[in-house]
Order: sequence, then structure tokens, then C-alpha cells
Amino acid sequence: MDLRSLLAICRNELLQEIVPFWTKHAVDADGGINTCIRDDGTVVSRDRWGWSQWRALWVFSKLYNSIETRAEWLEIAHGVFQLMSSRGQLPSGHWPLLVTENGTVKRGYESLYTDGFAIYGLVEYWRATGDDNALALAIDTFCAAQLALSSESPPPAWPYPVPPGCKAHALSMLFSLAFFELATVTDDVEHRAAAIDHHDQVMNQFWRRDRNALVEWLQRDGTECPPPLGTAVCPGHSIESMWFQIHIARASNDHQVIRKAVEVIRIHLEKGWDAQYGGLFLAIDADGRDRVEWPHADSKLWWPHTEALYATLLAYEYCGENWCLEWHERIHEYSFAHFPLREHGEWRQKLDRFGQPVHDVLFLPVKDPFHLPRAMILCIDVLSRLVNFKPLE
Repeated sequence: MDLRSLLAICRNELLQEIVPFWTKHAVDADGGINTCIRDDGTVVSRDRWGWSQWRALWVFSKLYNSIETRAEWLEIAHGVFQLMSSRGQLPSGHWPLLVTENGTVKRGYESLYTDGFAIYGLVEYWRATGDDNALALAIDTFCAAQLALSSESPPPAWPYPVPPGCKAHALSMLFSLAFFELATVTDDVEHRAAAIDHHDQVMNQFWRRDRNALVEWLQRDGTECPPPLGTAVCPGHSIESMWFQIHIARASNDHQVIRKAVEVIRIHLEKGWDAQYGGLFLAIDADGRDRVEWPHADSKLWWPHTEALYATLLAYEYCGENWCLEWHERIHEYSFAHFPLREHGEWRQKLDRFGQPVHDVLFLPVKDPFHLPRAMILCIDVLSRLVNFKPLE
């Protein structure tokens, strides 16, 4: 695989297809991003889903921080920040799930995931602007989220509610990275310890060595839930989670964890690939049962494929093994054959098992500016290193 050509492809996809779609169709004059939007750019609602707004804040801040210091991108990030920060935070310190176009709360604290994405976006916005108000909000959100995560009762986690007595890989996955990103800018012992706690839960509890799989649900004490709940595996989640954990582990030069995470990426690519029709299944059963305890398990969504595009390149940077590039090419070929919408820009987000478009709402009624642009930004980052240096030892 020609890495220089791949770098050019990623830059073109990001800057000529993906970002122009959002800047042309979705930026609202009143602040925020219109994510209740069709593939052709038609806005169907100006409601603001909290986690979509915070993820958009991360993307446009990261574009400014890592790709090019374009004032337009920072202005978009500023609009999102102003809308959400001026009217959004609840007295509890949590963030609402859904607000109107002018910031009036329609659905309140219904999902702790919104808090995780708020921390993630606020930290990246602080890196772009140095706005101490953004960092203060991130710290306040940390306090509220940490209290909820340590409670005996499961936190609200729409649209993936945590079953009673259980804990979710998705929460530890998200907050390991969100808390880690916060700790990198605050250098606060409590923030770092919270990040490492969730990092350890992912690597040493949700990863089940005897099953050779990373499960989505555990009992609160770390033991397995009965099947089929306890044997639900989301390959794309596992792959995404592992690159999160590599980012955390490389900060402390923990090569053992990095090697383990690289191997877990390979395992879930192999487990999750549909050998008959191609693409990554959304979910599988760790024991091979036909019944998978996850909605729309046999669908092929855009986001697991975008996460695998980055994870395979990051894995190659650390191990230098050919399987990384072979899998990257396989994911790339499937993705670019099925998801891009060249007549509009951006990608379609939902396919059935056979690769045909799905138009029904599967989880959230949004088209998010997040997984795809983030993957392209991060692919550009790692490819820029790979074209100049040999894989790291």
C-alpha cells in the first residue's frame, strides 16, 4: 500500500468532501450545527442533540488545532460553544440530551454519554482558544460524571440503558478517553486516576482473555453477565476502544498495553468481518449464538468502518506487521465502495447486511459530523508520521 497516496486520499476526502458538506448545509446562524439533516443536506429539524453538538465542537476545534488554523473552523466551534455553554448546563452539572435551536431544554439529564462528549469537546476547544471558561465547564462536568459513575445505581445512558446491576463497556471506554484528555491539560491527579481506572476496566475486565473477546456488559463486580446479554460483542466498539487505550498507554510508554490493544484490534477485525457479504457486523455473540443481544446486529454502519480505518494504521505504527495494512485495505475498499455519496459529499451512515442503504432511524435521528471526520483527521496524523519514519519499535 502506497502510504503517500493514502495520505492524499484522506486529505481530499476530509477537505473536499466531508467538511464542505457540513459548512455548506449544517452551520446555523444562531449557533450550533444542524445534525437533524438528510444526506442531501436538507435540514429537517433545528433541534440540538447534546452529544452531536459536543462532538461537532471537538471536530471543528481539532480541525483548527491539527489540520489548518482556519478562522472559519474556529468560528463554527465558537458558535457551538456559545449555544451550549450559555444555556445548556443543568444545575446538577450534567448536560441535557436535547435542546431547541435557541438552547431551551427539551430533554434533560437522560444520558451520561452527553457529559463524556462535553468534556471531550470542551478540552479540544480550550486547546484551540485557551478559554478558561471552557476548561472550567469541563472540570465541572467531570465532577458530575464521576459522581454518577461511582453511584450504586446505573446512570441514565440513553440510547443504551445500563441493565440493573450491570456496567457498560461503552461508558468506561468513553470516560477513559474523556478523563484522559482532561488530565493532559489539567495535570490533575484525580482526573488522571479516574481515566486510568476506566482504562484498567476496559483492558482487564471487559476484555475477557478466556473468550478472546471484549464484551459490552458486565456485572458491577466485574464478573460476567449471563448470555446472551453477557456475550454481546460490538467489533467496531472494541476496535475504537483499543485505539483510545493506545492513546492513553503511549502517554506513559506502556508498551505491554499497546501490544495487547493491537492484538485485540486484530481479533475483532477477524471476528466481526462478514465473510459472505463483506463489511463489519455491528454486533456478534461471543459464543456464536444466532441471537445477538444488540439492536440491528447484522447491519453495516459507517462508524465501525471509520474507526477501523484509523485503528489499523495506528496498530501498524506500533507493530509494523503486514496484517495491519492488509486489513486497512480491506476496510478501505468496502467503505469507499459503499458509503460515500459523491453527489452530495459526506457518507451515508446505515447499510443492511447486504450493503443496501437503510433509511429508518436506528439509534439517534441525526447525521453526526464526528466518526468520519475524526477518523480522517487521525488517519492524516498517523500517515504523516508513517511516510516520514519507519514503524516504531
